[in-house]
Amino acid sequence: MGARCSKLSLCFWPSNIKSNLNDSSDIENGNKNEKDSLPGFSEFTLDQLKAATSGFSSENVVSEHGEKAPNVVYKGTLDDGRWIAVKRFNRSAWPDSRQFLEEARAVGLLRNERLANLIGCCCEGDERLLVAEFMPNETLSKHLFHWETQPMKWAMRLRVALYLAQALDYCSSKGQALYHDLNAYRVLFDQDGNPRLSCFGLMKNSKDGKSYSTNLAFTPPEYLRTGRVIPESLVYSFGTLLLDLLSGKHIPPSHALDLIRGKNFLMLIDSCLEGHFSNDDGTELVRLASRCLQYEPRERPNAKSLVTALIPLQKETEVPSYLLLGIPHGNAPLNQTLLSPLGEACSRLDLTAIHEILEKLGYKDDEGVANDLSFQMWTNQIQETLNSKKHGDAAFRAKDFVTAIDSYTEFIDGGTMISPTVFARRCLCYLMNDMAQEALGDAMQALVINPEWPTAFYLQAAALKSLGMDNDAQETLKDGTSFEVKKSKS
Repeated sequence: MGARCSKLSLCFWPSNIKSNLNDSSDIENGNKNEKDSLPGFSEFTLDQLKAATSGFSSENVVSEHGEKAPNVVYKGTLDDGRWIAVKRFNRSAWPDSRQFLEEARAVGLLRNERLANLIGCCCEGDERLLVAEFMPNETLSKHLFHWETQPMKWAMRLRVALYLAQALDYCSSKGQALYHDLNAYRVLFDQDGNPRLSCFGLMKNSKDGKSYSTNLAFTPPEYLRTGRVIPESLVYSFGTLLLDLLSGKHIPPSHALDLIRGKNFLMLIDSCLEGHFSNDDGTELVRLASRCLQYEPRERPNAKSLVTALIPLQKETEVPSYLLLGIPHGNAPLNQTLLSPLGEACSRLDLTAIHEILEKLGYKDDEGVANDLSFQMWTNQIQETLNSKKHGDAAFRAKDFVTAIDSYTEFIDGGTMISPTVFARRCLCYLMNDMAQEALGDAMQALVINPEWPTAFYLQAAALKSLGMDNDAQETLKDGTSFEVKKSKS
C-alpha cells in the first residue's frame, strides 16, 4: 500500500461529541447536544458561498476527482469563522429548483452525531449548491486504503462499521432510507476522529436520478436490473464497505462471496491485522457481510439489525477515536490546523505533491512584484535572463531538479529581475536533492521579496521539518495559514 492521498475531506462543526459508544436508542432519537450545537438549516446566497470559498478557488477543492468531478466539493469559511463544505452541482443537474429545495430542506431536518449534517443550500439561477459541516480528518478511503504511518486498527474498523450502521438506522427512522452511492469516500472523520456519514449522498447526483458512479461490480444486483435503488440496496452497499474494512482493499463482492463459499474467508482479512483480532470476530463480520450481499433484497438485514449485530463486537470502547485512528487531537483554533493543499503537502514533506502544486500555480503570485528595468537592461541582458528562467521551468516540469537548480541560479545571479516563485521552485529543487539548508535560505529569500506570501511560509516549514526543527515548522505553518486566511478575505 502506497502513501497516496485522497482529496476528499468533508464536513465539521464544533460540538461536544462523546467518544464512547452510544446506545442505539440514543442514536435513533438523535443526540440532544448535537441538535443544540448545530445551526438550523438556512439558505445561503451565491455571493456568501463565493466569499467563503475564495470564488470557488481550485485550491479549495476537496472532492476526490478535483475539478474534473461532475459535482465539485469545496472547503470554505463563513464570515464568523465557521468551516463548511460546499457541493456545487454541474449546470445540468436539478433543473427543477423547487424539487432541489424540497429535498435539501428534508435532508436539512436531520441532526445526528453520526452524520456530517447538511446546514444549508443555495439555489440562484441555474446554480445548485449544498452546504454541510466540514470534516477535517479525511475519508475512510484515505485511512483504510492509502494510509501513510499505520494501518487502521481492528477496533477502529469495527467502530466505523457500527457508527455507519447507526447513521443509516437514524436516517431510515427519519424517512430518509435511500442513500446514493455509499462507498469509502462517503465516510468522513470529524475533529475527534469519529466516523460520520456524509449527508451529500442523501440527495441524488443528477437530473436522471443516477445513483451509482462507482464500478458496476460493486452496485446492487437490483440496480443493474432496474436502474433504481431501494432501501435494501443501501444494505448491499454497506456489505461492500464491510468487505473494505475486513480486507483493507476494494474487493468486488462476487469475488469475496466465492471465497466465503469456499471456506476461504480468512483470505479476505487484511494481512496487516494478523494477530490483532480473534477468528470468531473475523468470522462474525464476514458472516454479516455475506448476509448484506444476498442477491435477493428481502434476504438482507435491515439497518437496525446491523446495529444490534455490531454492538457486541466492539473493542476498546473507552479509547477515543483519534487515538485509534492515530491522528493529532487538541484545542488549537481551526484556522491553525486546517491547511491549504500546499500547506498540507509541506507539513508532511510530500515533495511530489508540492511539485505538482507549484507547477499548477505557475507564476501568478509574482504579479505586482516590482521589476524596474532600464532600457539598456532590456536590450542587453533581459533575453539571456528570460532564457535561464525558461530552461529552469522546462527542467522543473521534467523533474530534472539538478538542471533546474543551475538554470534558476543563473536567473537569480543575473540580477536583472526578481521572482519569488523562482526562489520557491529552487527551494523545492534543493529539498529534492537533500539540501535542506539551501532550501531554507531560498524560502526566506522569497519572504524578503513578498513578506506575506503563504507559499514561502509553507516551503520554509518544509525545509525546517527536513532539518528536524519540527516545532519551528509548526509555527511557520501557522503563520502561512493566517496569511492564507487574510488573503482569502481580501
